[in-house]
Amino acid sequence: MNTKKNFFAARQQEELDASLLYYRIAQAVKNADERETLLAISADEKKHAGTFQKYSGRTLKPNRVRTALYLLLGKITGYTFLIKQLEMSEDKGIEMYRANVGIIPELEQILADEETHENRLIDLLDEERLHYTGDVILGMNDALVELTGSLAGYTLAMQNCRIIAMAGLITGISATLSMAGSGYLSARENDSGNAVKSTVIIGLSYLITVVLLILPYLLFPPALYLNALITTVIIALCIIATFNYYISVAKGRGFKKGFLSMAGISLGVAVISFGVGYFVKHMLGIDL
Repeated sequence: MNTKKNFFAARQQEELDASLLYYRIAQAVKNADERETLLAISADEKKHAGTFQKYSGRTLKPNRVRTALYLLLGKITGYTFLIKQLEMSEDKGIEMYRANVGIIPELEQILADEETHENRLIDLLDEERLHYTGDVILGMNDALVELTGSLAGYTLAMQNCRIIAMAGLITGISATLSMAGSGYLSARENDSGNAVKSTVIIGLSYLITVVLLILPYLLFPPALYLNALITTVIIALCIIATFNYYISVAKGRGFKKGFLSMAGISLGVAVISFGVGYFVKHMLGIDL
């Protein structure tokens, strides 16, 4: 009996949390139809919580800390990303309810509601920032490949963190301006909506990546250039992992394939550039 009550209490808490979260998201979105949809889902989740309360015998409150963290995530990544995560949660809830559909008479209707919620959430997934995902990929991927490779080559050729950082900054800033300019011309030629906005997104994603990759060379002592390179490679992998996780959730793509593809290209170029740096240094007889 206690096991069943714990099951109902857990479901009650989940539905209460979801109800509050959908309500808060509804207050944040600008589109009236989307707001109405989210408010309707919130009301359903609150009704489900009331149903489970009859069987748990407990009076629970929504977890406001968890809700606040989710809302913060939504502000950072966009509400499309957050709604997609909620849609995935609804999918898990559907499977769990299907496995226990005979436990109480109301669960069949709750299951039908959750399936409706999932479909309605999928219809909401059309946020402007996802339209510019390609620009972010273009800026970030080009910076990862070009600068990781350049820094690897500079590391063995120059063997001094400060000199490497200086060369990397010059390369990175020049490449950022070049990339932004090329992005603007491409967007204008393709009539892809707001060419200026596309250019800014490409430039910012490139520049932020440049700063993150060069940072270890500014923090480590001049002689620890190999440590800085290893740290830069780790940062590059973290950027790739974070971005691919975002895309895998927001656009429903596989994480592993995208991560391995971007990581393989970036690390492959870095290894080749490291070898080029070694060859050039010894061929030209330069000793910094």
